[in-house]
Amino acid sequence: MIRVQVPATAANLGPGFDCLGLALKLYNVVEFSKIPRGLVIEAEGEGAGELSREEDNLVYRAAWQVFARAGFDPGGIRIRMVNAIPVGRGLGSSAAAVVGGIVAANIMCGAGLNNRELLALASSIEGHPDNIAPALLGGLVIYTGEEGDVQWIKINPPPGIKAVVAVPNFPVKTRDAREVLPHLVTMRDAVFNVGRAALLVAALQAGDLSLLGTAMDDRLHQPYRAGLIPGFKKVMSAAKLSGARGVALSGAGPAIIALADGNFQQIAEVMRETFRESGVNARSMVLEPSSVGARALEVI
Repeated sequence: MIRVQVPATAANLGPGFDCLGLALKLYNVVEFSKIPRGLVIEAEGEGAGELSREEDNLVYRAAWQVFARAGFDPGGIRIRMVNAIPVGRGLGSSAAAVVGGIVAANIMCGAGLNNRELLALASSIEGHPDNIAPALLGGLVIYTGEEGDVQWIKINPPPGIKAVVAVPNFPVKTRDAREVLPHLVTMRDAVFNVGRAALLVAALQAGDLSLLGTAMDDRLHQPYRAGLIPGFKKVMSAAKLSGARGVALSGAGPAIIALADGNFQQIAEVMRETFRESGVNARSMVLEPSSVGARALEVI
């Protein structure tokens, strides 16, 4: 049996659209084991009732890409998923499925794919790397890839920082969140985001959290996606007033992530209550960044 643990991820963090993501200590576990024949897929935890048990299951589809590349026939296989990452909420559940599938398959068939190859393969399946890279590598990852030329840098956030995440009880499909985005943006907005993204990475490297309030601003996607999430602006403002250093949409949403170095429970309660005042039931979590990405917990 092979057991692989994959962290949740928060992509973009405001200005880093499609190129920046942070791994968080909330995990899905994927188990692969051989059986005499056929395919058996089991799931428990988050989204268990929604996940396919057939060959279109994302974990299986990702694994099959590795098997096909290695020319490996797994014969019968059982896949068991134990999920703690909410599905469709902007915390990288699909990236965790893809990464869990390819890492487990890489081990099972002995393909020997390195991180660069795994990143390129996973990104081709997921379509964008901002969640994939931190799910595989851990930490805060700045990633760029064009036609297979994959480049990245991983840094670890400063000690003491935590992510307070408010998770509404409704999903937002990534496809829908992308459809509301403009095809063209102004030079002014592009320059605004370039400056904030650079400032965000530098601030986290230097441990200067006072800059995050400015550094996590965005003009490329959040203003357009705000309409998909009732109470979005109010929750952002309430989190800052409660002591959050910086606040942003987590991935495509609807989860909102606040980075803080104190008052964690108060921020969590205020974000949850502000959502409630806007007619949205939400739960909140206080999560530490994860410096470790996908890893094998057990190989038998």
